[in-house]
Amino acid sequence: MNIAHLLERHARLSPERTVLFHGPDPHATAQAWAQRSARVAARLRQQGLAPGDRVVLFMRNHPRYLELMFGIWWAGLVAVPVNAKLHPKELEWIVDNAQAGWLFHTRDVLPDATTLGVPAMDAEGDACSAWLDEPIDTTPVAERASTDTAWLFYTSGTTGRPKGVMITHRNLMTMGLTYFNDVDPIAPGDTIAYAAPMSHGAGIYAIPHLMAGARHVVPVSGGFDAAELYALGRAVGPLSLFAAPTIVKRMVDHAEAEGLSVADCAAAYKTIVYGGAPMYAADIRRALAVMGPRFVQIYGQGETPMTATALSRAALADSAHPRWAERIASVGVAQTPVRIRVADSTGQPLPPGEVGEVLVQGDSVMAGYWRNPEASAATLREGWLWTGDMGTLDDDGFLTLKDRSKDLIISGGSNIYPREVEEVLLHAPGVAEVAVVGAPDAEWGEVVVAFVVPQPGAALQAGALDAFCLDHIARFKRPKRYEIVDALPKNHYGKVLKTALRERLTS
Repeated sequence: MNIAHLLERHARLSPERTVLFHGPDPHATAQAWAQRSARVAARLRQQGLAPGDRVVLFMRNHPRYLELMFGIWWAGLVAVPVNAKLHPKELEWIVDNAQAGWLFHTRDVLPDATTLGVPAMDAEGDACSAWLDEPIDTTPVAERASTDTAWLFYTSGTTGRPKGVMITHRNLMTMGLTYFNDVDPIAPGDTIAYAAPMSHGAGIYAIPHLMAGARHVVPVSGGFDAAELYALGRAVGPLSLFAAPTIVKRMVDHAEAEGLSVADCAAAYKTIVYGGAPMYAADIRRALAVMGPRFVQIYGQGETPMTATALSRAALADSAHPRWAERIASVGVAQTPVRIRVADSTGQPLPPGEVGEVLVQGDSVMAGYWRNPEASAATLREGWLWTGDMGTLDDDGFLTLKDRSKDLIISGGSNIYPREVEEVLLHAPGVAEVAVVGAPDAEWGEVVVAFVVPQPGAALQAGALDAFCLDHIARFKRPKRYEIVDALPKNHYGKVLKTALRERLTS
């Protein structure tokens, strides 16, 4: 089983059909996409890469992302998608940990790749164009076992070090097939837009849309622009897309500001799948009122990509249901190929309504963490994935998330772990102690706030701390606020009481 067989199949069924777009402009037919990916595979094999070797993608959204990603799979290699927002030092650590044999990048996110110690290529440069378009002898899609790793996704951990999540061809195939049953049916005339980072769930949503023979469009901006997306939807849509709640809110703001009717929105958008962070109930109510019933919520993790629970379009639109208010605040019910359990610390299931850790079991769950057997053993226990999220199940199987046991902050759909930020700030001149927490925010869901204790005699300035963070971690991870305090609240064991800090922020 190799995910690239899906592209080969599609090219045979509809070779002359234009399926890749850059903005409203055609970019490639199904046959051209497959040919380019096959050429990339041949070139990578020429460079000495063998099945199972890792290739990093550090790029903004671009149609070539799909051509390169499927080329990596065509050769039997492992794609390592890296968030284009990361700092070069963070990228360097991932490249080293993944023992990567090649890297594709765009110059806007990485102007100079020579310091990484790995062969690299500008995905928009002439050399890459030659790889994609100049004829070369190609070979069939490499045979891979369903248990072989296809997608090595790095997700931050509570230790401050990212962990490489090993996602197999079976995991991705399961996610793709599940989309049709639990998220949304797809027809060949449908179009998916990539406004969220293709290094994350939005990128692998290419799989179900490729299965159905749908079209793929990457905005020229490479990201989210409400006006651009609406115009694209009218030109080549209506669009389906994945969006964090922050993006959904901006789409609704745009529709409201432009006076767009529900019918106008329906002409531009087919389905908006949201996830990556909790959506406030008031926000989804407003979204439904302004844009109509075109929303579906999913809950998953990097360890079970896009596949844990789903809150269907029908459930979101069923305002007459007596428990509708509770349901739209939930993340829905277990998707078809998985089981969901809310458990106590021993893994035993808890009765409906009781808070416990959310566990997931099924063919979407990762094989483990790359080169990290200890973390794998702690997270995968007796066939269950321990998510670190706390929640409750009701009598109908709807899961409501309550808190995150690992202190994860989700800001604008991006995961931020406090300890990672704390470890950076502890190296800043004049800093004695640091505690980082998330503060509720109407636009971003949460924002990062750092409580910083200065060393004796030191005079800390927020601007200097911010500059230090920008030199060491990604911009989106840095605190939005710095509170300079004399001391941090602690219990009798010396542990910082983050609950007290959060209470201080809300009081």
